[in-house]
Amino acid sequence: MTLQARPPGAHELAVAEALLPGTALDGATVVSGGSHDVVRVPGVAAVRIARSAPAVESLARRSALLVALARAGLPFAVPEPLGPVTSTAGWTAVAVSWVPGREAPRGEGDPDVLRGVLDALAGVDLAPLECLLDVPHAYAGRERWEELMLDVAVPLLPERLRASARRRIAEAVALEPVPPRLVHGDLAGENMHWSEDGRLLGVIDWDLAHAFDPAVDVACLAFTHGWPVIGRTVDARTYERARVWAGTFPIEQLVKYRLDGVDDTEMDRWVANVTRWMDVDGHG
Repeated sequence: MTLQARPPGAHELAVAEALLPGTALDGATVVSGGSHDVVRVPGVAAVRIARSAPAVESLARRSALLVALARAGLPFAVPEPLGPVTSTAGWTAVAVSWVPGREAPRGEGDPDVLRGVLDALAGVDLAPLECLLDVPHAYAGRERWEELMLDVAVPLLPERLRASARRRIAEAVALEPVPPRLVHGDLAGENMHWSEDGRLLGVIDWDLAHAFDPAVDVACLAFTHGWPVIGRTVDARTYERARVWAGTFPIEQLVKYRLDGVDDTEMDRWVANVTRWMDVDGHG
């Protein structure tokens, strides 16, 4: 999904000016992610402003992770901190390097290139990252993922979809463990920056990075590139594991937004979105 960009407000401009002194901000825009507002200064930097207490607490760790990833020998760029995490009475933020490129067209992709991305992630030594990575399912409940999926998300769905949701969750829980690898956690859409000739230039937004089943990233790739492309990218076993994980992703949204404390109107909108997805998906 392409994030909606808007002009920066006075507060966001003030933060960017503090972290990028002397930089012209005329072309800057702002996008809002799950836990940060990001001031984009094309060709120069991105300024990540934490928007919640957990984001404030984790910003230093996430910035250190970017430094470690930049040293990991990945065949594409990652954003690198341009200075320390800065905190004042009103904000906590960090400026990171600009990663050029564009979002990949939907339903397209070179299986060889995508396989190379997955292989590169799998080849990263996890030992130097151990204290910097998050835990699996950090997006939706962390260690309580199964409990919250069943007790929070499922009851929000229409009755006719609840058995399907419980089945999807059970299938994921029942997957045989695999050796953990570096998992980006949101390897899709605007987080992957491509050149016009189909080269992966960089990957951004490593906030959910963790050591887990690499099929999670395969499932994320499918949402951009499509399952036919993914079927030519990975082996049959990984493909099936990815289908299982993908079946849980929209349901996780309900856990996330409930934990975020969104109001009833916004929650109803997300329930409607997930309901439509499950109906189209054909497993409802």
